[in-house]
Amino acid sequence: MSTSMLRNSIALRTALRAATPTATRAAAFSTTPTRALATLPDLPYDYGALEPAISGHIMELHHSKHHQTYVTNYNAAQSKLQDALSSGDIATAIATQPAINFNGGGNLNHTLFWENLAPKNQGGGEPPSGPLAKSIESHYGTFEKMKEQFNAALAGIQGSGWAWLVQDNETGALGIRTYANQDPVVGKFHPLLGIDAWEHAYYLQYENRKAEYFKNIWGVVNWKAAEKRMK
Repeated sequence: MSTSMLRNSIALRTALRAATPTATRAAAFSTTPTRALATLPDLPYDYGALEPAISGHIMELHHSKHHQTYVTNYNAAQSKLQDALSSGDIATAIATQPAINFNGGGNLNHTLFWENLAPKNQGGGEPPSGPLAKSIESHYGTFEKMKEQFNAALAGIQGSGWAWLVQDNETGALGIRTYANQDPVVGKFHPLLGIDAWEHAYYLQYENRKAEYFKNIWGVVNWKAAEKRMK
């Protein structure tokens, strides 16, 4: 079990460093002699730019409070892990893995999420084009059918989590997968587009009407970011 947890941590840290150039800049990792520190990425749009789909108040809290907490706690967990490994404290190193996975995943997921959104005057809501559009049609029939399946996956999440349009690293096939809590897309699949289904992403605006949030967010989805991530 300890080997598996350490392997998951290594995969997560590799994913945090192996994101697309845009995601890498947004994550703003600065290398130090001992470890890489994560910092909160700046948004390429104002907090209120995604209204009415997502309120400015939600965006401000989601970005400056929730995402910042993941960044802060990830750095703290990384520091604790580094100290444990340096001192040979394997028990503490193993015990730190869940915090690294949760907070590191929260940082990675949200960094990709902000890129997957854009105001309408910056292309938000425009359908995908090129190879991604063709692949979506090949796998789902139509773009609208893909969105229907994606929303069904979002609605099926019990508790907190994410739904992602992913690409198989070996076959190139597209798929829709859900992940609990802040588990990141690593390993066999590559993330193209994710939607946050945590209550903090919508509740202040939509309350218990999360299906309405799932429907409206497509109006500000930035498919250009997904197209750049496609392999």
